[in-house]
Amino acid sequence: YYFPCQRWLAVEEDDGQIVRELVPVDEAFVKKDSENDGQSLATLGLEQKAKSTTYIVKVKTGDKKNAGTDANVFITLYGSKDDTGIISLKASKSNKNKFERGKLDEFTVESVDIGDLKKIKIGHDNKGSSNGWFLEWVEIDAPSLGRCLKFPSGRWLDKSEDDGAIERIIFPAELQTKEYTPFVPYEITVYTSDIFGAGTDADVFIVLYGADGICTQQKSLCLNKREQRMYFERNSVNQFIVELEDVGDIIEKIRIGHKGGGLNSGWHLDRVAIRRLLPNGK
Repeated sequence: YYFPCQRWLAVEEDDGQIVRELVPVDEAFVKKDSENDGQSLATLGLEQKAKSTTYIVKVKTGDKKNAGTDANVFITLYGSKDDTGIISLKASKSNKNKFERGKLDEFTVESVDIGDLKKIKIGHDNKGSSNGWFLEWVEIDAPSLGRCLKFPSGRWLDKSEDDGAIERIIFPAELQTKEYTPFVPYEITVYTSDIFGAGTDADVFIVLYGADGICTQQKSLCLNKREQRMYFERNSVNQFIVELEDVGDIIEKIRIGHKGGGLNSGWHLDRVAIRRLLPNGK
């Protein structure tokens, strides 16, 4: 069995996860001496994305005295087929100091297919000086499934409050479930030109346009400033797997640019290549 990863396991890189689930792939993908090696590695990202689901997890801490926590928070997602196992919520996209009073923290969680999301277990390890936590709610959005579920809590996870529990199983509020057209993964390869000063550290974004005026949201290709510094260097090739709205079989045009600011924001773009994963997995 071959389990390629080619991803960071680091709080400050990629999506911030330090544990990953890997799925086995065909031997051809990892055989370095195969003739179609380039093509195999090129399709690997989309192949793996097709077998996994990305969840955007939003956690709201209550607006009460001592509601925030310094403890390590974890979550497990339970589906109709499987569960994710324990996932540490370490890298908040919205706040450097996470789980503070009244704040909303956002995390990215990736897992192999667990089926329809049925419940979650969330809790903390009770470590640190201010460890009690008032959890208002959790929202879990799965773009590839086209579903966003709300898990209301409104309770303490604190050994000296409420029932003393520091972890809880929470079920979704069915009336608050939102459904929409599922997103699909696109492989976006960006080629920066080989001329002096071509690279940029700016926040690069893209929009895809299909037929009949359908377009995706504007999406940043980098997840953080560290990635912005690493990518889009002179004469570089950077590949991203991005889940976006499905614009159909024909991409009529793209809009790509950056938000300026900072040093070295000017960018000389050579070309962009885009592949979409078709519904049948091709």
